[in-house]
Amino acid sequence: MPVSSDTLKIAGREFSSRLMVGTGKYTSFEQMVQALEISGAEIITVAVRRVNISDRNKESLLDYIDPKKYTLLPNTAGCYTADDAIRTCRLAREAGLSDFVKLEVLGDEKTLFPDNEELLKAAKILVNEGFTVLPYCSDDVILCKKLEDIGCAAVMPLGAPIGSGLGIRNPYNIRIILENVSVPVIVDAGVGAASDAAIAMELGCAGVLMNTAIAGAQNPVAMAEAMKLAVTAGRLSYLAGRIPRKLYANASSPLDGMIS
Repeated sequence: MPVSSDTLKIAGREFSSRLMVGTGKYTSFEQMVQALEISGAEIITVAVRRVNISDRNKESLLDYIDPKKYTLLPNTAGCYTADDAIRTCRLAREAGLSDFVKLEVLGDEKTLFPDNEELLKAAKILVNEGFTVLPYCSDDVILCKKLEDIGCAAVMPLGAPIGSGLGIRNPYNIRIILENVSVPVIVDAGVGAASDAAIAMELGCAGVLMNTAIAGAQNPVAMAEAMKLAVTAGRLSYLAGRIPRKLYANASSPLDGMIS
């Protein structure tokens, strides 16, 4: 498949980049802008509850984001109930941000693991209200199938706890999810290094979403570029098709037909 035609498709929208990035934790808005630019990302997440959307006369994160250049993905970070997450999504739409939302319903403050029951409840209501829902969820194939059946446009299983940088702790679960759902699978949370992003893409994931891995790096702008290259390389590696793993050696230059 030509690289130019290998685009990410979500709910009828098409994107050339498979890297999605967040906007939190940067030391300044200027640093954030530089990182976003070099990452090549087209979808960026914005935590609705942490952004000034009520008084546009005051400085806001949104002042630094070009809506013609980026697709905003409002997220419900910090919500612990379905009702709270639903209200947050409605607020984002009323404020003119987007109806394209990243749905988070957390169940525990220490691990930030999702509350699966509340997530399903919120997802069903939001889909029925016309939102394009991308849910952050556990790496559980049954849950992902239920989210797909509800009508979610993608599923976003965690690789590891949010902000942990542990990488993909259970690639086998991700593979099972990939085999059993037809919507895009986007690894969300846990990425720490470029190699983690490449692994996610080599597994066959449609994309990777990250924030802390870039914003928390010693050089966020350099890390944003590294992640861009890793996602591209991982995707190309997946499309190219890796050689089978073998326990023993297999000579690169066969001896058959050589003069003895």
